[in-house]
Amino acid sequence: MSRLSVPKDAIRIVLVEGIHDTAAVSLAAHGYRQVERLADAPDPAALARLIRDAHILGIRSKTRLSAAVLAAAERLICIGCFCIGTNQVDLQAAERRGVPVFNAPFSNTRSVAELVVGEIIVLMRQVPEKSRLAHAGQWHKAAPAAREVRGKTLGIVGYGHIGSQVSILAEALGMRVLFHDIVDKLALGNAEPVATLDELLERSDVVTLHVPGTTATRGLIGPKQLERMRPGAVLVNAARGEVVDVPALARALTGGHLSGAAVDVFPVEPGGPEEPLDTPLRGLPNVILTPHIGGNTLEAQANIGQEVAEKLVKYSDDGSTVGAVNFPEVSLPEQRGATRFLHIHSNVPGVLVRINEVFSSRDLNIVGQYLRTDAEVGYVVTDIAGKLEAGQGVRRALQQIPGTIRTRFLY
Repeated sequence: MSRLSVPKDAIRIVLVEGIHDTAAVSLAAHGYRQVERLADAPDPAALARLIRDAHILGIRSKTRLSAAVLAAAERLICIGCFCIGTNQVDLQAAERRGVPVFNAPFSNTRSVAELVVGEIIVLMRQVPEKSRLAHAGQWHKAAPAAREVRGKTLGIVGYGHIGSQVSILAEALGMRVLFHDIVDKLALGNAEPVATLDELLERSDVVTLHVPGTTATRGLIGPKQLERMRPGAVLVNAARGEVVDVPALARALTGGHLSGAAVDVFPVEPGGPEEPLDTPLRGLPNVILTPHIGGNTLEAQANIGQEVAEKLVKYSDDGSTVGAVNFPEVSLPEQRGATRFLHIHSNVPGVLVRINEVFSSRDLNIVGQYLRTDAEVGYVVTDIAGKLEAGQGVRRALQQIPGTIRTRFLY
């Protein structure tokens, strides 16, 4: 295995928020031993002190990485978000410092899909209200409006990784499946694509949302869309809180147009258990409210721990940025019999020419070179024939190129 310009036993890794043990196991298996783990999310001041000398940082959703916090971490080479989202990180500030950010966008797909299907069954059987009454000591056995899911129509808005998994599970239960997506998607099983959101809403007994949080999806389900849904239909939102007009949903439920809803995400979510959840859906008997736990299972956390740790290892060992959310993606072959130089720079003209001049002026033979850019930065990976243990002054020369953000070399 290739060594690093900073030896692996000197690479300091900090994992916070109780990241699953699979992450530490994976890091150790690749030779990374200096791993510090915290169970909670430190406050900004404590975090800045904690990562001042860290090379790699792993977080979950509570830890906020602002530009100021990132500025305190001068040795930081990459960040792992051991979760799905990355909005807790100032991605642009990280990129400008030459720090790629990795996450695990699909490791919890099955967990979310199972929760959605379970909630659909529970809502169709009116379990939340029956459970509440039973806890109050009331025996209301009659259930004239309870329904099986078999033979009902499920409408899936957003047919990506989670939406398609829900589709497979629902079909296995005997449901008819419709889906709508702004991108053409291959239907799985007997699922049927529909051309418009309105058509899907009008034809579905249950609607489940699986779209990203963007300006285009904000308020996607508002008063007009709720009115188009079938009387007695059920709505499930395990996507993003801002996708649904929550007050309008509350009115549709209390007025009887919809028979139930399950909501796992909210426009404004509490920062922790000490903060109350503020939503007009609280207290409604036909609503399941969960605190953004769709992907929070032991299996999902284990998968996330391993997936993100492996991405961090790949970048640290080889410079691969596949899966980075804020950085040019470069897929790299295994480094064999060469010294690999990584150069991150502002995306301005002429840098590649100057990089190659550094090598040619020293009679160094380039055996492989890889370049990717985005609007902010450029990333050049150059393999030089042979082992240059001390870098022969190359790294220093690369650092002096105008526009350079960061350099590393792997030998």
